[in-house]
Parts: sequence; structure tokens; C-alpha cells
Amino acid sequence: MEEVAPVPLARVPFWFLRHGETDWNARNLSQGNVEVPLNSEGIEQAKLAAERLRGRGIATILCSPLSRARDTAAMVAAELGLPVEIEDSLHEVRFGVKEGQPMEGWFPEWIAGRFTPEGAESFAALRERAVAAINRAVTKPPAVLVVSHGAFFRSLRSAMGLEPNVRWPNAAPTLCTPPARDGAAWTLEVAMAPVSMSGAQPSVGRN
Repeated sequence: MEEVAPVPLARVPFWFLRHGETDWNARNLSQGNVEVPLNSEGIEQAKLAAERLRGRGIATILCSPLSRARDTAAMVAAELGLPVEIEDSLHEVRFGVKEGQPMEGWFPEWIAGRFTPEGAESFAALRERAVAAINRAVTKPPAVLVVSHGAFFRSLRSAMGLEPNVRWPNAAPTLCTPPARDGAAWTLEVAMAPVSMSGAQPSVGRN
């Protein structure tokens, strides 16, 4: 049987925000769909992200149903004066028996598709779900902000033509810009500072 090519990401720019830090993030434990709250550092990170997203034209905020993402999104929404739409398909990958376990050893094998923990979602399945979720999200009024998770973003990086196994920082507001031509990779730019009230251009750092 002929292999079916993965569905591509729609070529529409969007903002991505990983949730703020949790204690399990700090300990490098796989969270999956376990409810782990933001820690004090994560709360401060989310507040700073909210400030950095001010003045960037965001009109829609979509969020994972997990509380660490919802709490992060709520702080951004309060800063921007926008509602938050909960989207179930933005939830973190299910890691099955590996939830709550250290990520060393098995995690790169999971990304490479050579290992899937018992009861877990494969990396390929996560990528398919993530791409479908983003393609729906970008049909909303722009600019769209998606608040989700680390492994979720790794799968998006794969779909963007970028190295997937990169640990993206917690609460780093990231503008994801599609390429102008087929076969090229997306560009990721992290907002480093709030937009000046004087109308200065947004400050970003390119990845």
C-alpha cells in the first residue's frame, strides 16, 4: 500500500505559547495529561509573557484544557482583554506508563518513532493531531495565539521542517511564520519585550 504523506500545516502565521513552568518541568519529568499546576516561577513567566504579547494584534486565544495551559492563557487574556477558547485537541500528548517518569533515554526514541510507551500516543499520531488543530485554529480571526505544551510544539516543529527534539522555553511567546516557497522551513521568532506605546516595532528574537 502506498504511504500517505502527512497533511501539511496551513501557511498562515500564528503565535504559540507553551505554558509556564511546573515543578515537573523543573525536574524534567514527563507530564503528559497529568494535571500539574504552575509553580511560582511559572506564574511569573506567564505574567511576563502576557506583557510581551501586548500590542501584537492578537484577536483570538485558543488553549489546551489542561490547567497549566489554562492558567497561563488566563493571565494573557486578562492583559489583552480577550476571552479564552478551550480546544480539546490542543492537549499534551498522552505518555501512558511514562507519565511522571524522567524523560532521559526513551524520549528521543519516541520522537524518532522507534518507541511508543504502553498506553501512549505515538509521535506521528501527535503530529497529525497537532497539525489538524492548528489548521482549524488559523481559520479564526487573526492574529491567533495557541497556548499548549512542549511535546505538542515538538510535533509542530517537525511539521514546520525544523528539528523536533528541541526543548522550547516555558512561556516564550513565539511568532510562527510560514515559508514563502515549498520545501522551506518555518521561521520562529520569540517576543523579547513588550511593544512600545510609542508605536515602535515589536522586539523579537529569531530562532
